[in-house]
Amino acid sequence: MGTAVTVTKRRGRVWAGALVAAVVVLGIGSYWFQPWKLWRDETVSEALPGAAAPQRPSGAASGAPAAGPQTLSQGTLISHEHTTTGTVKLIRLADGSHTLRLEGLDTSNGPDLRVWLTDAPVKEGVAGWRVFDDGKYVSLGKLKGNKGDQNYEIPPDVNLADYSSVTIWCDRFDVSFGAASLT
Repeated sequence: MGTAVTVTKRRGRVWAGALVAAVVVLGIGSYWFQPWKLWRDETVSEALPGAAAPQRPSGAASGAPAAGPQTLSQGTLISHEHTTTGTVKLIRLADGSHTLRLEGLDTSNGPDLRVWLTDAPVKEGVAGWRVFDDGKYVSLGKLKGNKGDQNYEIPPDVNLADYSSVTIWCDRFDVSFGAASLT
């Protein structure tokens, strides 16, 4: 009888150990992959900075156009790891600063998504998923939302001529969700 009790206790400990290990693995996996984000959309609706008509100084010629935001280049997002659509615009604001604007963005949510200006060429399909961290890039910050219109300030020391594309980059898994060439 003592042997049967010992075997039963041993099996109980093995099952308890396996259960603890499974809970730990599930917790770490959930933290790493954040699967709940796939079902939760975050919509952002930001207006273009300085989009309101600037005031003309008194005495300015009434026929002269007011200086306002100017689109320097733009592109259409293509899908990479996740279906991604929308437009990317590189805009010079009336004060001379630059902003990157995402319009009509629609992509999947995910862990640690960033907006990057890069020098990498945009490639379609799987060939384009992992090229953006191979060369020069500037992170403009975390993606504010996976849907809508949003602006990202470009630091003044960034030489825009060095960058030809934009990617929605998943820093956690080193993969592009979508990208656009700036033309």
